Amino acid sequence: MSETFDAALRRGAAALKAARIDSAVGDARALMLWAAEIDAVQLTMRLREDAPGTVLAKFKTALDKRVGRQPVSQIIGGRLFWGRWFEVTSDVLDPRPESEIMIVRALVLPRPKRVLELGVGSGCILGTVLAERPGAIGLGIDISDAALSVARRNLEFLGVSERGNLQKGDWLAGITDSFDLVLCNPPYIAEDEMSGLSPEVRLYEPHMALSPGGDGLASYRAIAPTLRRVMATGGTALFEIGPTQAKAVADIFAEFDWAKPEVLKDFDGRDRCLAFTV
Repeated sequence: MSETFDAALRRGAAALKAARIDSAVGDARALMLWAAEIDAVQLTMRLREDAPGTVLAKFKTALDKRVGRQPVSQIIGGRLFWGRWFEVTSDVLDPRPESEIMIVRALVLPRPKRVLELGVGSGCILGTVLAERPGAIGLGIDISDAALSVARRNLEFLGVSERGNLQKGDWLAGITDSFDLVLCNPPYIAEDEMSGLSPEVRLYEPHMALSPGGDGLASYRAIAPTLRRVMATGGTALFEIGPTQAKAVADIFAEFDWAKPEVLKDFDGRDRCLAFTV
């Protein structure tokens, strides 16, 4: 049975709305673009054409996954972050717009020579900084071999892998070099908040990258005692935080003689990042 692109899109959006997915229309469109391997302009021009059967079958499979609350990024294999495409799998966090506040600040700082990212995940933050700062070299640390594999592919895709070394590690353990810029988006969701996360996050993203358990602050406690050792004079460290955690995290670092950090807000006006300077 034939079906136009327009009819298929409407049917797909209706199915996602029935599954109570707020972004139903946009998600259906993204899944169709992926299934048809065309861009938005081409899709608009072909709305009244019959969609090939292979495209409709691929679209249906994608819709079924989305109805099951699998994130669009995992279904289509990636997401844009700071205007660049990054591969996304279930082994890494989905790059989020609020994390771009770290990029905003990083790009107004003096150009770094050496950049360190703790908990590199998909590599979207380190990769973006290296792409925007061609003179910099970087090191990304992660405890997950699977995440490091995703990050490696993303750095290669961006063409920055020769300047971005990746290695398995537990935060700052064993790191002896000094860095002008340290970046970190650690797991910070408290254990008792996990049940309130959306199914897309709770069921499909890696638990260890979301929450360290307890009050969500264990990662900051692990990093604070030795952070100064790896920072060059005049360097800056940027840490993503939960919207209610600014004071608690600042207090943890204050125990190790860090001055009160600057609190950076995300694009929704929520506390999202702490900036410490040496």
